Amino acid sequence: MSKNNKFPLLLLFILSVETIWSACSPYDVQVWWTEFLTAFFLILLLVCTYKKFQFSNLAYFLMFLFCFLQIIGAHYTFERVPFDYITQLFGFERNHYDRVAHFTIGLSGFLVSEFLWRKKIVTSFKWAAFFGIVFIMAVANFWELVEWIYAEIDGGSAGLAFLGSQGDSWDAQKDMLMDTLGAMVACVLFCFYFGKNSKKK
Repeated sequence: MSKNNKFPLLLLFILSVETIWSACSPYDVQVWWTEFLTAFFLILLLVCTYKKFQFSNLAYFLMFLFCFLQIIGAHYTFERVPFDYITQLFGFERNHYDRVAHFTIGLSGFLVSEFLWRKKIVTSFKWAAFFGIVFIMAVANFWELVEWIYAEIDGGSAGLAFLGSQGDSWDAQKDMLMDTLGAMVACVLFCFYFGKNSKKK
């Protein structure tokens, strides 16, 4: 990537402004910290490694989508994000904002595939795309365990808000499905984005 590429800085600026808004009078301060730190550590990791490895603008944008939605969810809690238009449009019985956020988590599998491919850790871009899906599925499973353990330890409203099941006994499985579907879309995007270059080699 070009050293003069300003796109990642633009995304970082937007997230910084959004964070200031999100931190102002959140619905639950404990939930805000819990949800926000997830996005914060991902952003910090990309910032700290930027000089050593720069992802494509598409990869940064896909990660931006997840962080953007995560920070909004931190402000309201995911079940209370104003999502009434979509809920009413499709006749849903619950707020599915968290499902959309999980889908964007899956899209971040693009970064995993790109890293494996460009670092030549795998020699086939198809295998790189596949490992991106596997990685996201593993992270999705781990995160659902984290949510469950946190809710058990907290034992209060903050734990339930972090869990975000909204009374759905199949919430964890549906969240993992959305993560996986997002990863599959990321796999297709990766193949289109890097496929031409691989054929030239």
